[in-house]
Amino acid sequence: MILADDDLRRLMRAGQRGDKACYAAALKASAHWLGCFFRKRIAPAMVDDLVQETLASLHVKRASYDSARPFYPWLAAIARYRWIDQLRRLERAPEALLDREPAVPSDEEPILSRLSIERLMMHLTQAQASAITLTRIEGLSIKEVASLTGQSESLVKVNVFRGLKKLAALVESE
Repeated sequence: MILADDDLRRLMRAGQRGDKACYAAALKASAHWLGCFFRKRIAPAMVDDLVQETLASLHVKRASYDSARPFYPWLAAIARYRWIDQLRRLERAPEALLDREPAVPSDEEPILSRLSIERLMMHLTQAQASAITLTRIEGLSIKEVASLTGQSESLVKVNVFRGLKKLAALVESE
């Protein structure tokens, strides 16, 4: 379970003051969040190592965390640096990928992704949701969507633009 930022901030603050149980809980919650973060960005076989590397960096940098500020952006910055370091290592030694086992295909991820998209689309107007679905997911052209929905091409473009802007704001707010 991913904790709310305020909860994790309180745990980290207590951990900085020496509460080992709170610090362990903060690390556990951070590890879960990092796993989700890295699974979207790197080969599955590298996720655990990258999570551990990032947790080690978090541990080293824990004194620099300001508990008056949100925790997740601070953690994401550390994770991003570790991820970039990993990508640079791979660029220098691409044969390291050959030692890894290929990912096992799963039907679960596309289903969960589809459910997430549908949940996000509920926050849009019907016109925006259908314009985005038809153009970005189904791959239809603006002209095809305009004739299919009875909207002008300009209106379809506006609906796609505003809808994507709202979706981006929703995702960033999470």
